[in-house]
Amino acid sequence: MKSSHEGVDLYNQFIDGEWTTGGGEPLDVLNPATGELIARVSLADEALANRALEAAQRAFPAWSRKTAVERADHLYRLVELILEQRQRLARLITTEQGKPLDEADADVGMCANLIRFAAENTRRLEGDIIPADDPDEQIWIQKVPHGVVVGITAWNFPAALIGRKLGPALAAGNTIVLKPSEETPLTALEIVELARQAGIPPGVVNLVNGRGRDIGNQLITSPITQLVSMTGSVRGGREINKAAAEHLKIVRLELGGKAPFIVLDDADLDPAVDAAIASRFDNCGQVCTCNERMYVQSGIYDRFLERFKQRVEALKVGNPLTDEDVDMGPKINAAELDKIHAMVEQAQRDGAQLLTGGKRLSGGDYDKGNYYAPTILTGVDNDMQIMKEEIFGPVVPIMKVDDFEQAMAYANASEYGLSAYVFTQNVRHLMALTRELDFGEIYVNRGAGESVQGFHKGYRNSGLGGEDGKYGLEAYVKSKTMYVHYS
Repeated sequence: MKSSHEGVDLYNQFIDGEWTTGGGEPLDVLNPATGELIARVSLADEALANRALEAAQRAFPAWSRKTAVERADHLYRLVELILEQRQRLARLITTEQGKPLDEADADVGMCANLIRFAAENTRRLEGDIIPADDPDEQIWIQKVPHGVVVGITAWNFPAALIGRKLGPALAAGNTIVLKPSEETPLTALEIVELARQAGIPPGVVNLVNGRGRDIGNQLITSPITQLVSMTGSVRGGREINKAAAEHLKIVRLELGGKAPFIVLDDADLDPAVDAAIASRFDNCGQVCTCNERMYVQSGIYDRFLERFKQRVEALKVGNPLTDEDVDMGPKINAAELDKIHAMVEQAQRDGAQLLTGGKRLSGGDYDKGNYYAPTILTGVDNDMQIMKEEIFGPVVPIMKVDDFEQAMAYANASEYGLSAYVFTQNVRHLMALTRELDFGEIYVNRGAGESVQGFHKGYRNSGLGGEDGKYGLEAYVKSKTMYVHYS
């Protein structure tokens, strides 16, 4: 799986059951908490990307003909291996991505649970028999795999996103070529090695490293690829959708979010504050379902803000590998750090007031990594950039609203539609928001964290299709209709 390159571990591509070197200069993988070089990964070129696709294509007939139970058994074995290596994988995630160890452990756990759910449901991909117009005929609708799937993952959940693509693809009888983010490829590579150890046949799972602009287009537009499942930015999703559309590919896109967090006067205040903290500052705010903008009703606004500010200022920021008590680690890279700081400065120029934070953390160990102070902005209005564009960092703007109707209107005034949060004890408001709040995933009186049996789906610029649960699994099969005449 890896060798040594100038004294540093060099990870390779995984193609057709074997580890193979890439075609370009190795890519450095850095620890965002310290800036230190962790490892290097060999980069694939178009030829290696094609080799991976061809391997997946060759493996597809035999894999798709395995029984549902046979495919499930391979996936169950992979889950066992992931859980056996849980602590090591969590530490690797923290090293390459920066999140605290408990969050990294949850990332690994989510990966295992997503694959387990897919394994449990291999025998639930059911078709139909429909009465025909002819008395000597039946109509059979079968559910069959697409073929070769390309799975492209983001850097914020290095393990869970691999499980989200690999599990359902293989459970449905497809083969897959994975391309993890170049920011956090190491966890994906280790999981693929565990897939090899689980006895998954050569060519069923393949992985190529590289930047999207270098090999992404080749993976997407190849005539071998039948389905593209991508988690990432809106910009990246648009580029993939455009490239795929020209070749009539099926595309599933899980993109960004701008989740509103609504707290109404009748809310239970302490749970609302707890959820607002976790859903904004977990993973340094680098979650597509994060609390990105807050609307707090006027009757409790001052009390909520006081408690929220105290909690935010008490958050401990640092290197999770040297201090396991930290609440928040670094941003993934310096460019992301610059982006969120520019958004905070622009918000202040637009009239927002800085309540706390609003700066890069510096001095001592902070100078080595990409650290930003947990930040609250008040005095915002709904037309500001900070309320419209995804921040993806430890910064939250808060607005006061008059009533439920105003909160709904402000929340829906967004190009995004992934997730939303509402805290209320009013049954009328609860029932009304099911109709009026235009988001694919709504958390009521709780913080973030979807379940594997749910359906993770966004509206508008938050993506196409959806993932998880039985509805997400069905995306990995297509329907075949047979008119069977038997007279």
